[in-house]
Amino acid sequence: FLPSPRIMFKKRLYILKMSSQVRLRLLPSARCLFDEPVQVTVTGLRSRQLVSIRARSIDQKNITFCSSATYKADERGEIDLGRDPSLSGSYVGVEPMGLLWSMTADAVHKKFLKTHSSIPHVVKFSVHEEGKGSRVLAETTNERLLIGDGVTRVPVRYKHIRGALFVPPGPGPFPAVLDMYTFGGGLSEKRPSLLASRGFVVLTVALYGHDDLSKDINKIHLDYFEEAVEFLRQQDKVGSKGVGVMSLSKSADLALSIASYLSGVEATVWINGCSANTAFPLYYKNTQLHPPLLFDPKKLKPVESGAFNGKHCVDDTQAEKNKATLIPIEQAKGRFLFVASEDDQNWDSKAYMNQMVDRLREHRKENFECLCYPGAGHFLEPPYGPYCKSSVHGLVRKPILWGGEARSHAAAEVHLWTKVQDFFRSTLMHKAKLNEAKL
Repeated sequence: FLPSPRIMFKKRLYILKMSSQVRLRLLPSARCLFDEPVQVTVTGLRSRQLVSIRARSIDQKNITFCSSATYKADERGEIDLGRDPSLSGSYVGVEPMGLLWSMTADAVHKKFLKTHSSIPHVVKFSVHEEGKGSRVLAETTNERLLIGDGVTRVPVRYKHIRGALFVPPGPGPFPAVLDMYTFGGGLSEKRPSLLASRGFVVLTVALYGHDDLSKDINKIHLDYFEEAVEFLRQQDKVGSKGVGVMSLSKSADLALSIASYLSGVEATVWINGCSANTAFPLYYKNTQLHPPLLFDPKKLKPVESGAFNGKHCVDDTQAEKNKATLIPIEQAKGRFLFVASEDDQNWDSKAYMNQMVDRLREHRKENFECLCYPGAGHFLEPPYGPYCKSSVHGLVRKPILWGGEARSHAAAEVHLWTKVQDFFRSTLMHKAKLNEAKL
């Protein structure tokens, strides 16, 4: 028995009517900053209906990142990701922003790249029927901006430095931050542009491979960063007497050296770095300050995914032969915020943090704060970006395991992003107000 064409037509009409009633909404707006959460809701479903909600985005390397989670509507046919648990998929449980941080690449060992401040992170959300066909019931687009309204980006060519300056709207004064995202060629503008959107004047600089800078590097000159600090302190809207330095990975040991040897640095954020100068010799005024702490690539351990674990490849910082690589952070006049992920598989960040704390206390210094994140991996970035399990290391040239568990890592990024801003504001502007009071 075959249903009549009239019955089939009514059935199709009913299905179309049902799907047209489904609404997928992003609150308070579908347009927001990259580091802002959104409330994802679905209405117009059948009571207790099972659906999958998906997210999809393409990064600047044309790599597709996707996530999917299964939800059951309530008796009113509604779903709220801030209230309702995912039953299966990329994550389970109540995770309001889970669709964003759980997105994974459609190729192995790929890190989500969105480094140009002018190009937003565009995410397509969609609701699908569960089962055969997975018909789309509703969809919408989330435009996640890397730079806030009124923030200006100014290309910088000052003496030897090449970079970009981000300035918030309004007269200021604002605290100033030198951002060194990580060690690598070119500029990564996401973090500095977002910091500027939160009320900081931020300068980010390239070390090599950008503009007219050399594509190769075999030594690092601290003079370069001295010029960066000098340039930043000259800006009209800067209200802090000194500057803050933001770092991650290799750039974290550079931040330690900047704070220890250069004047005008009042606050330093060290994230998952080393306590010694790594990879390249460090010079100042054409004199070598530190030889590099080296690593042995033969100690790389392959893991099942095809990546390598490099946690124990770096030479021992406590060995007598490596004492010259240790950075004298007790010389620093400013404050430190040390941040270590306990599951960092790039190297043992927590051990390095403990060494620095011991060193400062041996010199009767208490100018530091510490944050440790269990279950977090190496790349702690502004929140709500896709978690990266492994990708090609810029120096090793092989896929490296970064460590961490996606949910814990995402929670650490949310917490840290607020702490960093509070640390810079309280340290830099407090210093400025003290100096004003003295005058």
